[in-house]
Amino acid sequence: MWWKKMVSVLLVAAMMTGAISCGKSNSSKRESGVDPETAPHISLALRSGVYSDAIQSCLADFERENQVICDVYDFGEEELHSGILEDATNAEGKYDLCMVDGSWKAELTTENVLLNLSAEGYELDDDIIEATKTICYGEGNLYIAPYYGNVTVLLFNKDLVAKAGFKGEELSSLEAIKDVCKVTKEKGNLGFMYRGDSPNNYVVDFLPILCSFGGWVVDENNKPTVNTKEFKDAMNFYLELIATGKSESRDDLIIAIANGAAAMAVGWPGWYTPTTRSSSDYVAIHGRVTDDAVEYNANVYGIWTIGIPKNSTNKEMAIKLLKYLMDPEVQKSTIEYGGVPCRYSSLTDEKILADNPPFKAVCTALENGVYRPVMKEWPSFYTILGNEMEKIISGEKSVDAGLEDAQKELEEMLENS
Repeated sequence: MWWKKMVSVLLVAAMMTGAISCGKSNSSKRESGVDPETAPHISLALRSGVYSDAIQSCLADFERENQVICDVYDFGEEELHSGILEDATNAEGKYDLCMVDGSWKAELTTENVLLNLSAEGYELDDDIIEATKTICYGEGNLYIAPYYGNVTVLLFNKDLVAKAGFKGEELSSLEAIKDVCKVTKEKGNLGFMYRGDSPNNYVVDFLPILCSFGGWVVDENNKPTVNTKEFKDAMNFYLELIATGKSESRDDLIIAIANGAAAMAVGWPGWYTPTTRSSSDYVAIHGRVTDDAVEYNANVYGIWTIGIPKNSTNKEMAIKLLKYLMDPEVQKSTIEYGGVPCRYSSLTDEKILADNPPFKAVCTALENGVYRPVMKEWPSFYTILGNEMEKIISGEKSVDAGLEDAQKELEEMLENS
């Protein structure tokens, strides 16, 4: 009945509000009793939403132990990116610790924005999932630490998958995913949803499919590999897959899957974490086209790391804060506020898994994940590629024509950068 669907929508909206709310909403929960008039202050530039919420949830103890005030500045993704770069031009920086998207690392290290953490005596421990560390180093030195384990997963509606004759753990290949979406479409619902509201989202939602076909966007020398057989095969498959659903914004996509209007989509733990009572669930994406095909790493990282700007005026306290935030027990404490650590001690803990069963899928996805290309030109790269993908998806260009044009534009951009 319509009212049941409305209740479902409202429940999901409530969950999502908790996942994407401004981090400053938690400030009352971390009142440390430290006098802001007399105590020293350090400034944090954080990605707004659950990522900032996780950090803010544990700041009170740090403030009390160190008699310091942590001033938190929340930013959207692009605001944070530009804000860090702009502040780096100042002799004395405004920020002492910042969140860094993994795809920015090459740009920030090239521009000499980040402090060398190795030189300050900090290194990553073995409890952190190994694959998540790869982006963090440059020439053997550590510059950022993997904090929030955002990674692509397959988000699906449990009831629609069951009606198509599958269980979540049986969604082990692209063909199985497509089969469910086709059956769902035939029964009158939507199959596979995708985000078509920005060039970046066009590209990122497609990357797990591309990886599963053994393709990638660049080679080992960061040269474009878009006009290739693997990319074309993946694109043709993707067109069939998304024909079972439609494009929606993130929020509408999540709601559609939760209320049973659609079967599945590429999702992220940072959106929200389903519970055993949720109508939605997720599994790690198996990087293979069929069950007997070669399996590739196909879970794409959107990990939020933390680092220290080189021009911080409070380096000693900032390093102390970074070490505190990366402590295994401190990270466990953030889970009830939406935190998703990149640590085995958090993601395999039986008590934590009992309350957060999807963490098993997150752990598998993080173990088999890949970072987006380590190149300072990545924003320009995904803009060019995403614009051409939009033309292919809309039917304005064929797959061959669109990818050939994208390859040429990307090569020209990189040559002139």
